[in-house]
Amino acid sequence: MKALQFDYRLDRYLLSKFAGKFDRSIYWNTKVSCLRFQEEPEPTLPNADWVKVKVKYGGICGSDLNLLLLRDSPAVSSFVTFPFTIGHEIVGAIADKGRGAGCLKIGDRVVIDPILSCAARGIAEPCPACRKGDFSLCAHKTDGNVSPGLLIGACHDTGGGWSAYLVAHKSQVFSLPDEVDDLNGALIEPFSCALHSVLRNLPGRGDTVLVIGGGVIGLCIIAAIRALDIDCRIVALVKHDFQARLASYYGADDITRLRKDTYIDELAKSLHAKALKPLFGSAVIQGGAKTVFECVGTKRSINDALRFSANGGKVVLLGLAGIVDGVDWTTVWLNELDVKGSFSYSTEKYKGRSMRTFEVAIDLIRRRKVDLSPLITHRFPLEDYRNALSTAAHKRRGAALKVVFEPNR
Repeated sequence: MKALQFDYRLDRYLLSKFAGKFDRSIYWNTKVSCLRFQEEPEPTLPNADWVKVKVKYGGICGSDLNLLLLRDSPAVSSFVTFPFTIGHEIVGAIADKGRGAGCLKIGDRVVIDPILSCAARGIAEPCPACRKGDFSLCAHKTDGNVSPGLLIGACHDTGGGWSAYLVAHKSQVFSLPDEVDDLNGALIEPFSCALHSVLRNLPGRGDTVLVIGGGVIGLCIIAAIRALDIDCRIVALVKHDFQARLASYYGADDITRLRKDTYIDELAKSLHAKALKPLFGSAVIQGGAKTVFECVGTKRSINDALRFSANGGKVVLLGLAGIVDGVDWTTVWLNELDVKGSFSYSTEKYKGRSMRTFEVAIDLIRRRKVDLSPLITHRFPLEDYRNALSTAAHKRRGAALKVVFEPNR
């Protein structure tokens, strides 16, 4: 089968790191970059508790682009195995199963929670985080009978969504009801990231919430808040017109466009805050949002998240920030802010009981509380990966949001 893999090689890394500054397409030129498009054997079941999945859609995530653009912190490399097949946003059908895979059946339409925690790694005594259901915080990301990897799509043994087939442990597999179509299924993974962040940081009734970023995660934060019937005011800061339209569609009350010369004053007005002028440097904001969801991960977005947060407010970082210079942390201590990170999905309190985040996402879509399919703007066969990646990386050019591969088209 054909697969798109990332394989670290120092010479390729250095060459593409330098040349990519002048031509971004270098990063998906398989002759010089760390990306490889090649024939690979289909993955085999590690043991009887695993299934093999035929991929219908494999999404391109912002974290995948960070990987290809060589923006990841070197710290992440400790938790992967090279080479690995990319892709952790996965909807497909079970093509094969082990005898221990329980009630899962061949042909079942499924989505995959890609986190490789204790259960998937065959660790008999789960770590404290996994015992609590906090699988994203598993202490054994490099242990067990599966090679190191945070998740499917960053592990040599499992394959990933940017290929025709992958394997997953039964604990990672969620069947889709008929009410959830494949397009919505392809968005369950990023929607679960948003749900996890919102459910762990619930806005209060009447609070003002600021969502920074109009990409898929930012829009999913808005959609999650509204799907959960949380009565709060949502203000969104987005870059492009098509993002603004979808932010409004999913329930944002007020939207500010990221225009260099005007957005600070406009956003301050929307948040009923004041923009103060220091002796020099960026404006200082007095007042702001009770909760800020930062969904971009750049120097500007982090600085905006910190300064547009109200006194005693909370900033939730989802934007995959790595090593970021030039962030002014003054408001963290001055305004006694609570700054939290949010990574992937886990187990949530929902309707009075504990449920996996993926189960919550599936339930909300099944009950028509949200329709995520408008977020998928482009579909490509795997062979057309250069155009797919260019489209995903240049969002404004093609009004792109979620770009997906169809490996078995």
